[in-house]
Amino acid sequence: MSSEQRELESRIKALHKAQGEKAPAPAIISLLDGLKKDVRPTEEMLRTTKAGLVVGKLRGHANKDIGKAANDVVSKWRKIVEEEKKAKGLHAPGGRLRDSTSPGSKAASPAPKPILTGGSKKAYEGNPDTRKFTTDNIDVKRTDSQIRNNCIGVLYNGLAYRSTEPEDTVLIKAMAVEAAAFKAYKGETQAYKEKVRSLFQNLKVKNNSDLGRNVMSGAITPEKFVVMTSKQLQSAEQRKLDAELEEDNMKRAQVPMVEKSISDSLECSACKKKMVSYSQAQTRSADEPMTTFCECMNCGKRWKFS
Repeated sequence: MSSEQRELESRIKALHKAQGEKAPAPAIISLLDGLKKDVRPTEEMLRTTKAGLVVGKLRGHANKDIGKAANDVVSKWRKIVEEEKKAKGLHAPGGRLRDSTSPGSKAASPAPKPILTGGSKKAYEGNPDTRKFTTDNIDVKRTDSQIRNNCIGVLYNGLAYRSTEPEDTVLIKAMAVEAAAFKAYKGETQAYKEKVRSLFQNLKVKNNSDLGRNVMSGAITPEKFVVMTSKQLQSAEQRKLDAELEEDNMKRAQVPMVEKSISDSLECSACKKKMVSYSQAQTRSADEPMTTFCECMNCGKRWKFS
């Protein structure tokens, strides 16, 4: 298999994956534009990879921009195949992309460029600890909004951290996550910006590498990822540590009654008496509110709140 055919095959797989994961329209259009600009397939390559069929189906896509991009790719490939046939004296009227039995045919163009700027289907071979969209030479200007483009870049940096996934794969996923956040938080709101920042911070935690891997593999969908709580975003190890801290602090909070305070404003939900003693302890991380432990002096009911 030639390098050109391998490249075409990998790009078609990326396109199929993007469709399956319902990637945002700009991501699919970007993949199609790469096929149009950078790939010059022979008829044999199209027959072997079935690329013409995959792209051809997108011409009837519900999104008109995707349909147009797919149609442009097919039109260009038809011209390339016709030129190939004419050069070999095998011109077939009608401009149809038909199968060819001639083995080893090659286009006269140079090796195709990556699907996205700096992109490749090869596993990343640099230092994954320092990966960023700037070092990967990725253009994150995928929308008409600078804020959204910046968020795509931030998410790319988080997903690329300690990952060897190809550049275009990371970019497609970053765009899908940003689109999900944009939808979930009703546009460029403060909640949207804070959530993107929170996702990035959790992706960059060294002992939380499973989070990024699960997002990249699809085990955690973009729609689920953007609404996960801070507890859900934590690593299993961190959740265990927090649980141990909460248990330890809870034990410390169970001090003798003489050391507790009596509140005349707290009311017991069981007996409705305002005879409640309470104590407070930091049962979670330092930036979380303290937990208040209550006990009714009348009926003995116990509860807590934060």
